[in-house]
Amino acid sequence: MRYRRSDVVERAVTVLDQHGLADLSMRRIASELGLQPSALYHHFASKQVLLAAVADEILDRGARTPHDQLAWDAAVVAICHELRDAMLAYRDGAELVATVHAFGLGTRSPVGPLVAALGRGGFALDFAHAAATTLVHFVFGHVSDEQTHLQADSVGALGDTEIRPGAGSFDLGLSLILDGVRQQQPGQVQDVLSGRPSS
Repeated sequence: MRYRRSDVVERAVTVLDQHGLADLSMRRIASELGLQPSALYHHFASKQVLLAAVADEILDRGARTPHDQLAWDAAVVAICHELRDAMLAYRDGAELVATVHAFGLGTRSPVGPLVAALGRGGFALDFAHAAATTLVHFVFGHVSDEQTHLQADSVGALGDTEIRPGAGSFDLGLSLILDGVRQQQPGQVQDVLSGRPSS
């Protein structure tokens, strides 16, 4: 049976969710499909390219309606929640998406939609990019913490008094960052380090 690129990605997502990122190998995916590992290289030049495709698929599956009709700050909240939910839906989702993003792989950067939303708020491009990157790193870190706690909890490694991160702490952290962003007047953004207006 001939498998398409999309079939390989779909099976890889299943392997990720069932076994975790550490066991997402070309050999395991090929075995699941009844193929030799070398057959996968007809579709993907390397494991890194496959991981990028899996990350893109996770983000695609989590995509919702466009945010361009929302106010800039409401769009930022919606985009961050969408990213969080997409990664939480799969085991080690945050680790995979964050790793792919760090290496500049994949076609779906979570930064771009946030920059666009901030741009609609009138913020300068350099500030919008810095704020978007900060937001993305917050989402990556929070979801990674959530997934670590979920996995530890599943094997009984957490006590009853352990505080679990969740939607409440996510919303609070997000609001703290947004409050800081709102303090900057669009078009008059100050350089945080020098105190001078950005050019």
